[in-house]
Formats: sequence, C-alpha cells, structure tokens
Amino acid sequence: MTGGKPRLAVVLFNLGGPDSQAAVRPFLFNLFNDKAIIGAPAPVRLLIAALISATRAKSARANYAIMGGASPLPRETEAQRAALERALAGAQPDREVRVFTAMRYWNPMTAEAAREVAAFAPVEVLLLPLYPQFSTTTTASSVEAWAKAYTGPGLARTVCCYPTLDGLAASHAAKIKQVWEAAGRPENLRLLFSAHGLPEQVIERGDPYQAQVEATSAAVAARLPFADWQVCYQSRVGPLKWIGPSTPDAIAGAAAEGLGVILCPIAFVSEHIETLVELDHEYAELAASLDCVPYLRAPAVGVTPDFIDGLASAVGRALARGPGIASDGCPRWCPTGFTACPSRDTASGRAAA
Repeated sequence: MTGGKPRLAVVLFNLGGPDSQAAVRPFLFNLFNDKAIIGAPAPVRLLIAALISATRAKSARANYAIMGGASPLPRETEAQRAALERALAGAQPDREVRVFTAMRYWNPMTAEAAREVAAFAPVEVLLLPLYPQFSTTTTASSVEAWAKAYTGPGLARTVCCYPTLDGLAASHAAKIKQVWEAAGRPENLRLLFSAHGLPEQVIERGDPYQAQVEATSAAVAARLPFADWQVCYQSRVGPLKWIGPSTPDAIAGAAAEGLGVILCPIAFVSEHIETLVELDHEYAELAASLDCVPYLRAPAVGVTPDFIDGLASAVGRALARGPGIASDGCPRWCPTGFTACPSRDTASGRAAA
C-alpha cells in the first residue's frame, strides 16, 4: 500500500508477436510448443514445434516484412495497457492501480510479468485477457501459464471472457460505420465478421469460442444498418477439419451473388499478421480476382475509448465479486452448454455471478 491505498495489479493477457526478424522462429516454436495448440506428449510436441518453426520461418519472415519486419501487436498492446491504466486511475480512485502485460509466446512473457507483479506486491490481482471470446487455446492457456509462474501476493480474480461487452460491440460498430461511410455508404455488400478459426474437434470438446464469436457478432450487427451479415473463420492450417465457413469461402460466396464485402476482425482487438497480411493482402487479392467489389476492412478496436472504458467497467464488476474465474456478460447458455467454459458452476450448471 502507498498512501493508504491498496494496490491492484491488472494483468493483460495477449498472444505476443516477434519484435524482429530474428524473433520469428523462436516465436513460432513457443506457439507450437504450447500443449493447448498441439496436444501431443511433451517430447513429441517439442519435435513438432521445432519442425514447424523451422519450415515456416522463411515465409513468416516474409509476411512480417510486409509489416516493417516485426509484429505491431506488442506496440498496440502497450498502448492498450497504458490507456487502461489511465482509465482505471479515474475509475478506481481508492486503489493504486498498475496494469501489466503478460504475452504468451514472446516478450514480455508470463514469467517476466509475474516477477514484475510480485515486486509490486498487490493486495488484489485481476487477470484480464485481450481475447474477448474464451477458448481453451488462448485464455485457458494463458491462465495456466500464469498459475505456474506467479508466486506473489494478492487475492486473484479472472475475467475469462466478455463477448457481449457494450464497449467492445460499440467500438466494432463505430469502426465498421467509419469505413462504410468513407466508401460512400455502398449498398451492394455483405458484412463479414472474420475470426481466427479452430479445429472442429476443439469445439466438440466443449470449447465455447465459436458460440461466443457468434454472440459478439450479433451484438455488433444489432448496432448497424446491415441486414446481410455472416460469421466466418480464417487462418486454417493443417489437415484437420476446421469450423466454417472459411473467410475465403465467404468472400467467394458474396462475389457469386454480385456483392462486395466489408470485413470486421471480430475476435481481434489489435492489428497483427492476421489482419494486416491475411485480410489486407491475401484476401484482398482473392476478392479482386473474383471481382468482389467493394472490398473493405474495418480496423481492430485498438484504444477506442468505448473499448477501454468497457474494460475498465469489467474490472470494476470483477472487483465487486468474489475471487475466482467468471465471465463478464457471457450468455447464460455458455456454462450449461459448453463444458470447457471456466466460469461454469459444475454443481448447479449456472454461470458464476
């Protein structure tokens, strides 16, 4: 405590991204060595991760070169961290608040963040993913890594997800409107909500990610004048069957109907390789080849005030409840229908309060 104020540490979880060309291969290794991504036993997983990171490093470096040689995600996450810290200084005047960043696969990684939080000696610790929709492959992996790394003080709470957060939906809607209006408000288009995909088997094991992506999309669409919208999924890799429809297929479907598209990166809150390369280059080229015009893309929410204020409000609600893991605005059907939801109350089958 400083000046009588209890210390609150808010820890933002995110994927991370290589900060140089030299970091691309080790970043890929860390990613594919995560058991939440590749569920093979550790020795086998190490070999697979080494093979994938070696074989994909060259093409990945070329993609990062398009973005200036490194991922913008660490820089954008730092901007979000600073903005949230400022918002919480006003929203939580009775606490001394510091916001930290814990990246899963590159610096600043979880162990470093855990040491910084422990040195801060907080009375309370709030874990807040920058993944709005919960998945075992993202938030759960980050929470598990934190539990292993953090040995410091503080009563712990975790916001597992916030798929229908008002500030999130309002920010996405505002970004979409800005792009649409700048293009002259074209009418011959379909709104596509594009999210990172997952293998179907992950969802079949009870992961609520797909349902939460659909919930976020519906919350955003309700704020917009577009009757024609669709959820789709990008970034498919490997031989497994993934959830769909794929974003390329959705673009092709719109083109076949004589429609253009406006894409919203619905599961991403900051720009990175999947938005700046996949959406802005690869899928834009596909759309052009199919005469899918216009092809528009809304930016990620970034530090939009509505989004940052929404996160600050979610922090306040989390502090008002007991310790543990719970959702913020997650639909009630999530805990009952999806066994991997971490806020599921197994005794009653209802959501945590």
